[in-house]
Amino acid sequence: MRKEIKTNAMRILDSMKIPYEKHCYSESISGCDVAAELGEDPSCVFKTLVTTGKSGKHYVFLVPVAEHLDLKKAAASVGEKSVEMLKSKELFALTGYIHGGCSPIGMKKFFPTVIHSSAKSLQTIFCSGGKIGLQIELTLESLSKAIKFELHDIVV
Repeated sequence: MRKEIKTNAMRILDSMKIPYEKHCYSESISGCDVAAELGEDPSCVFKTLVTTGKSGKHYVFLVPVAEHLDLKKAAASVGEKSVEMLKSKELFALTGYIHGGCSPIGMKKFFPTVIHSSAKSLQTIFCSGGKIGLQIELTLESLSKAIKFELHDIVV
């Protein structure tokens, strides 16, 4: 029997005994395609975006895959004058994750995290499980046991 390969995000959830479901999908497809392949509403599937503030600090934002991060709202939510998207080539060194497989759980270092406020009305949310082709589904309450976050309106 082959041993299941666990991502850092999965190991953390397991070690904290936080319940989640894993869902696999085809590699290299858009967030909306991931939602469709999983048979889920795109409003339940969140993408993880890493930004740099004017201060030089880094922030993580989770927004539904069909939405776009409003950089002004995002900056205001973390008390910054402005934020900009982290360059893809800088992502791995900073977080330990690659573009398309970046989970808000288990980054090399914890960064202030904001999830779009629509998440509070959902039974569960999906986010990256820490590699391309893997999503994890969990309740917001369960996620709050693994990472600290705030809820704000951060989409365009």
